[in-house]
Amino acid sequence: MIFSNKLEIQRLEKVQILKELGYNPYCNISNRDMIIGDFIAKNSDVENLENKRDSGRVSVIAGRIKFYRLMGKASFLKIEDESGILQIYVARDNLPDGFYNKIKKLMEVGDIIEVAGYPFVTNKGELSLHVNNLKVMTKAISPLPEKYHGITDIEARYRQRYLDLIMNREVKEVFKTRSKIVSLSRRFFEDKGFLEVETPMIHPIAGGANARPFITHHNALSVDRFLRIAPELYLKRLIVGGFEAVFEINRNFRNEGIDHTHNPEFTMLEFYWTYKTYKDLIEITKEYFQYLLTSLNLGQKLIYGNLEIDFNKIEVISYLDSIEKIGGISQDITTDIDKIIFYIEKNLPQISNSIDLKSKKLGELQAELFDELVEDKLINPTFITDYPIAISPLARRSDRDPEVADRFEFFIAGCEIGNGFSELNDPVDQYNRFQAQVEAKESGDDEAHEMDEDYVRALGYGMPPTAGQGIGIDRLVMVLTNQHSIRDVLLFPAMKQIHKPNTKEEEKSE
Repeated sequence: MIFSNKLEIQRLEKVQILKELGYNPYCNISNRDMIIGDFIAKNSDVENLENKRDSGRVSVIAGRIKFYRLMGKASFLKIEDESGILQIYVARDNLPDGFYNKIKKLMEVGDIIEVAGYPFVTNKGELSLHVNNLKVMTKAISPLPEKYHGITDIEARYRQRYLDLIMNREVKEVFKTRSKIVSLSRRFFEDKGFLEVETPMIHPIAGGANARPFITHHNALSVDRFLRIAPELYLKRLIVGGFEAVFEINRNFRNEGIDHTHNPEFTMLEFYWTYKTYKDLIEITKEYFQYLLTSLNLGQKLIYGNLEIDFNKIEVISYLDSIEKIGGISQDITTDIDKIIFYIEKNLPQISNSIDLKSKKLGELQAELFDELVEDKLINPTFITDYPIAISPLARRSDRDPEVADRFEFFIAGCEIGNGFSELNDPVDQYNRFQAQVEAKESGDDEAHEMDEDYVRALGYGMPPTAGQGIGIDRLVMVLTNQHSIRDVLLFPAMKQIHKPNTKEEEKSE
């Protein structure tokens, strides 16, 4: 039995007593006519009444008991719903004869009750509800954590998010803000004329980003399939088909490690815009962030841990310039493959000991330097442009330098938030890059792209000049709500499974 500790057994006994008394401890029909937030707003004037009560204003409220003080013939309780917390006063003589004495010891913190009554203000000045009718709606079997200590185990907060939400109102607020951010994002792009679309979550070919996929099997077709790592190639097929501005807000899946900014499934906003370049994306991204900051009343400066993020100081800087100005390595070194290898071997053993430097292209070595020396120093919003083509398999080559992509990534507080570029629409170039990825995969790179011949064929029909971008919603929410782990902005983050012994012998051995 799941409910087996002493307190749970006692509560189960109370469930049975309620049933024997004729009260259903798991009601389905509620007469609630007002939420707590509205009750407080509607009755804010009671303080000014002569006797500080209005017995003519009867409301029916429902909520979870968060505090219960039993005082003989009367009790004070605090109940909570999503909109707020309200004190209620329950007196024996205001309820049907004998009811209070029957019910008072059958209610506990955690139970959900419905009460009817009128507003009054206590001697201590607190707006409360004077109860004249009460019903137990749901009897809680598991006791809540002690009020002042809450859930001390951080892992338990993530594994039992429902309990975390019950105990911590501030957690609810984070997720309400997350919902607003998603809603505002949708409104922003719709107002710009973008069409929201849905593309497949199960793909025949893993593509659209360098990542290891989750593999599943389709029984009816008897073929392996992949949970999508990105919607990019399908969204660009829609551009080929004639849509000129599309976006999607949905889940991606990557079979990779878990840390404070990574979860195996995460939410992306991805959009594509015809007859635009990556420079246009930079401008619309600035506008998008201003829209969010204004709509959420956040101002231009955000506190993120011990950092201050200033949206008045958005910077645009090229990849190599950032390595030079922020990372401290001159372009004389970063543009010469022999010099860059020598520098890494001499100064950055954490890189040279983990990869075969001589097997890497120049752009890949530049990426190692950027990741090690630059990324975590990008505190204020920063667009890093002109990425190496070697690490940009789907981006358009720059007309001024074929080794550079018309691409940027957007960073805040040392974390990548978005990635955008002018799209590669040359089918032959795309085929050759896919082929290079296939060869890399065959050489052991399990994050490399596979060949997607249908996508190349789609490009063969002609894709207009297009720019596209992906923005990580989870990381964006982290920044805008001052949360420092992606688990704190995911309602149900991925967690390591807890091993439970299967046998008595196994249990003894542990």
